Amino acid sequence: MLHLRVVCPPASTERALAVLREHPGATHLVLFAGAAIDPKGDVLEADVAREAADEVLAALCDLGIDRDGGITLEQIDTSLSDAADQAEASAPGDGADALVWEELVARTGEESRFTGTYLAFLVIACLLAAAGVVTDSAVTIVGAMVVGPEFGPLAALAVGLVCRRGDLVRRAVTALAVGFPVAIAVTAGLTWLGHRAGLLDVGAISGDHDVDFVYQVGVWSLVVAVLAGAAGMLSMTSAKSAALVGVFISVTTVPAAGYIGVAAVLGQWTKVAASAGQLAVNLVGIVLAAAVVLLLRRRSRARTRPLSRG
Repeated sequence: MLHLRVVCPPASTERALAVLREHPGATHLVLFAGAAIDPKGDVLEADVAREAADEVLAALCDLGIDRDGGITLEQIDTSLSDAADQAEASAPGDGADALVWEELVARTGEESRFTGTYLAFLVIACLLAAAGVVTDSAVTIVGAMVVGPEFGPLAALAVGLVCRRGDLVRRAVTALAVGFPVAIAVTAGLTWLGHRAGLLDVGAISGDHDVDFVYQVGVWSLVVAVLAGAAGMLSMTSAKSAALVGVFISVTTVPAAGYIGVAAVLGQWTKVAASAGQLAVNLVGIVLAAAVVLLLRRRSRARTRPLSRG
């Protein structure tokens, strides 16, 4: 269940109440007349089944409440109520599979922002990947995959393309187009210092190593990227977000970026090009797969029965 709070202009209160009363997926409806101060108006609260939230939000937005008032959603961890159980049973679909588009846009928009924290995580992830390359440690490479924050902007890019949200696309592209070059540059700089200090030489990436998969781009690189992108978007659009952990350790975006920094300093330009190809294949594959998942989910949602207005 989700807890819905609506700050509603007085002129729209009755229509908003009608939306919540008529929808079988809404319950525990409460009205605080005149309780809102800024913006001024009434406050409505209700518990809404997750699978009904998208319809309810769309109906409230059609009333202009998102412009003249405000709408917030919160996850309810525990609800002990026969009325809530009935609302979940009456709402079409399954809550675990429900897609709340407004929640998805807000979530991906937040995770795609180019911030100092995002850049710090990306730099640390690339440095971990570089350490894994130099020490031929697959475990360290996996650690770099877990730390990498790049799936947020990739997911936002897919959402922006499907929903035609130029702001999301621009924000995600900025985070990726600036973040990866900066992280690679920092990795290359510290690798150069290590090389000057005698901590590594070209032998670190010459010959056969367990981590050579990082730059060996091929058909399976695209397969892994597509599967990871699909799994990641499914986890973001449902209640099964724990699956994101599997996505982070399955993709070679960050390891490839770290390998670019090391190989460039050591003059292994063939491996630089191969790693860049691996990075590009994974980025494109993830976005395409995530976008396809969203398109399929939107088409499935469009076939469901629309909200009855009486």
